[in-house]
Amino acid sequence: MRILVAEDERDLADLVAMGLRRQAMAVDVVYDGAAAAERLAVSDYDVLVLDRDLPGLHGDLVCRELVARGSRTRILMMTAASSVPERVAGLGMGADDYLPKPFDFTELVARVRALGRRSRDQVPPVLTRHGIVLDTHRLQASRDGRHLHLSLKEFAVLEVLMRADGAVVSAERLLEEAWDENADPFTTVVRVVVSRLRAKLGDPPCVQTVPGAGYLL
Repeated sequence: MRILVAEDERDLADLVAMGLRRQAMAVDVVYDGAAAAERLAVSDYDVLVLDRDLPGLHGDLVCRELVARGSRTRILMMTAASSVPERVAGLGMGADDYLPKPFDFTELVARVRALGRRSRDQVPPVLTRHGIVLDTHRLQASRDGRHLHLSLKEFAVLEVLMRADGAVVSAERLLEEAWDENADPFTTVVRVVVSRLRAKLGDPPCVQTVPGAGYLL
């Protein structure tokens, strides 16, 4: 899942990003509205965690512009203003969900996951294929009853491959969905992670390389 966190309180933004990354999500962070608008214009995010009171370009404007474009990105709006009229106003301008500050991090994760499911084709939280069982909520994976000890990045790559349901997934798409903006598209990082994942999945081999196209499960 690809997430953009737009929050001007840098410590909070960085903590939120770190926590979401620990849930095997790819997270980018910006600290003002103009930067958020720029990222949203060039990258395809599943969920935008949006502070309403952003400097530069107000969060309300970021929200309205995103909704006006018909983007599939779901918006979780956050603000210290938690009154009913404030929540109604936020939802009325197109936000998909509203979370007042301060918040419990487990609730934030649950809301982000729920919105992420709505931003893409409906798929169950537990995925199964070739004897592999992937629980995206508990971050647990097994194959033929054998627990798989996967890193967060290996888990994220396996999730993208399983959601593709047998279709070929390009290395570029894996970078887009499983890594953040700092990933270098000219490195061999995708090949290395896929190689480690293959080894952990064991026999019979189930991750195939399609020359010039990508990978499929």
